[in-house]
Amino acid sequence: MKIAYLSTIYHTSLIIKNLNKEICGEKIDWQLYATGPAMIDGFDSGEIDLGYIGLPPVMIGINKGIDLKCIAGGHVEGTVMVASAKYESYTSKKDINEIISQFVGKTIGVPSRGCIHDVIIKEIVGNLDIKIKNYGWADLIPYALEDGEIDAGVGTPAMAVAASSIASSKIIIPPEQLWHYNPSYGVSIREEILSEKREFVKEFLMVHENICNMIREFPTKTSKIASAELGLENNLFALNAFKISPKYCSSLPEEYINSTLKFLPMLKDLGYLNSNLESKDIFDTELIEKIHTNKPHYENPWNLI
Repeated sequence: MKIAYLSTIYHTSLIIKNLNKEICGEKIDWQLYATGPAMIDGFDSGEIDLGYIGLPPVMIGINKGIDLKCIAGGHVEGTVMVASAKYESYTSKKDINEIISQFVGKTIGVPSRGCIHDVIIKEIVGNLDIKIKNYGWADLIPYALEDGEIDAGVGTPAMAVAASSIASSKIIIPPEQLWHYNPSYGVSIREEILSEKREFVKEFLMVHENICNMIREFPTKTSKIASAELGLENNLFALNAFKISPKYCSSLPEEYINSTLKFLPMLKDLGYLNSNLESKDIFDTELIEKIHTNKPHYENPWNLI
């Protein structure tokens, strides 16, 4: 089974990769990708069977004719904006438009075109005179901030933690304000694999669900495992990333699906889609509904003490 993953430290992939060599008696060929759009190319070529990926790239892939389905959630509100201390941050008295207007005539760095961060920031910027610069590797954004190549960065909570350390940046728009309940990532699979290896997929999703629970219930322990998988000396980076947006769950509730569908007109306006997709074209919720039978946990995150 060929599974694609990102280096995003709060994805369950890192913990599963560290703890499990086999699932359902089958070994996993883990393949690291830089971004979701790059992963779509891997799906298209048949190089991967299942992937941890944001929903906009999945929709773009389906639009291109790739037979994909999102079969589980994982996290919501995983996009954050950072900049240096000289810029004002979002508050209840300053809305997003006021914050974004600080960057007129400036440059915002974001991962590759078509990823969820790219779509969100382009929607927020709208017609303002702000340059969006895309990076093939999201890890380059903190260094671009440090060098003054860009004036702000948009990406994952992990990017925000790295940027704070490397470029002394701060969060100026938190995840819940950029796009409420946005589908940060989910588990997507080629439809033929979903049909051919249904027992494997079911067991995999059970493991994924258990790890989502671990992140919420035992964040310190889980952050140590994820950190070890990435070769980090301690778990503070992971723990700080967990804190920024602690909304982890494997379910696909109505709110997750509806938030995903709100991206459709934006993807069309940006030229990423040319067809009308519906929920049934994007999601197959049958297995996760049998595995995650209680209420979604996205709006009930843990609190770190």
